[in-house]
Amino acid sequence: MAYEAENIVYSQKIFYYLLCHGALSDADSGVNELYRAYVENEEVLHLVKSQAEIAECRVERYGSTIYLMPEIDNKYLGFTKADLKKAICKPNATDRDYYLSQFVILTLLAEFFDGQGSMAKSREFLKLGELQNTVSERLRAGFAMERERENDDRAAHELYENVLDYKSMSEAYEALKSIESGSRSKYTKEGFVSIICEFLDKQGLIVFIAEDEMIKTTPKLDNIMEYKLLNKENYDRIMEALGVSHE
Repeated sequence: MAYEAENIVYSQKIFYYLLCHGALSDADSGVNELYRAYVENEEVLHLVKSQAEIAECRVERYGSTIYLMPEIDNKYLGFTKADLKKAICKPNATDRDYYLSQFVILTLLAEFFDGQGSMAKSREFLKLGELQNTVSERLRAGFAMERERENDDRAAHELYENVLDYKSMSEAYEALKSIESGSRSKYTKEGFVSIICEFLDKQGLIVFIAEDEMIKTTPKLDNIMEYKLLNKENYDRIMEALGVSHE
């Protein structure tokens, strides 16, 4: 299929902008023309998505913003498991430390978004201490649920592919110190959760005001949650993993 040279140039400019900035909005100063080209010209849209596919990424428009999202196995534009361990876990972290970090992120998401569709977001801010307490509570509840299943002969033979390993995560969390108020060390509970929040802040997903221990979501996270993650199937999977029952 032959493409017009002008559309090829537009697609290259759009993809390069996404590589540099991660997102393209109709409100971005000086690049409105690129946004309109993507939204209004199907050929440009197809070319941009083709480039993203070659680069092991996806380009999606949520609301009035276009996002570049690396595929899960993208080692160059995304984060590998090893990268995340290094960024948000203590040195020589094990898998249980890594899965604990992902549990903290899931818990944060569940605290902000407890529904589906346009009313999915349930609050505007979250305090760091509240997040820590919620992580502790859900780990305890999940560990109790895990022990119940172990004592249930019928359930013991069923597959729980979507259930997290609460025992290992609880052990990893309790191994962190909890006596250093204001600490940012990866060896303390407060520091571990703070470093995760700082990482999410750098990715443009939350705003973490460390001095106030305040967490807020960004429009980027709001859009991704509303348009992508909070469909019925994904929402139920997140809640099941956290051990939360929704009628």
